[in-house]
Amino acid sequence: MSLSDPIGDMLTRIRNAYGRKKNKVSTPASNLRVRVLDVLKAEGYIRDYAKVDFENGKSELEIELKYYEGRPVIREISRVSKPGRRVYVSVKSIPSVANGLGISILSTPKGVMADHQAREQNVGGEVLCQVF
Repeated sequence: MSLSDPIGDMLTRIRNAYGRKKNKVSTPASNLRVRVLDVLKAEGYIRDYAKVDFENGKSELEIELKYYEGRPVIREISRVSKPGRRVYVSVKSIPSVANGLGISILSTPKGVMADHQAREQNVGGEVLCQVF
C-alpha cells in the first residue's frame, strides 16, 4: 500500500492513539519520519521511539507516547505543508505556535529541525507540521 502523505499518516496515528489513551503506536518506517520523531523526542513531546525490523524486509517505528498527570502532552498536532499545497517560509516569516509554547517542525537544507533551531541557524524551509 502506498501513501501519498506519510507524515500526515504518522501524525494522524499519533492523534488517534492519544484519543484512545494508548501508550504506544506503530507506523511504517522512513528516514523523514525518523527525523520528525527525533525533533518530537528532543522537544519532549514523545517519550521515545524504536525501529522494529521484520523478516520480510519491512520495518516499523514503535512510538511511546507521553502523558502528564493523565493528560496527553501533545494537545494539537497538525500537518501544515501537504502534498497538494506545499508551504515554504523564509527565516523571517517562520510561524510562532501558541505564542512560543508550541513548535513548528521544518525541513530545511540543514535537516529537519524545530522552528527555534531554524531561527538560530538562520535558515528557512518547508513547514511540515505544528505541535502544541
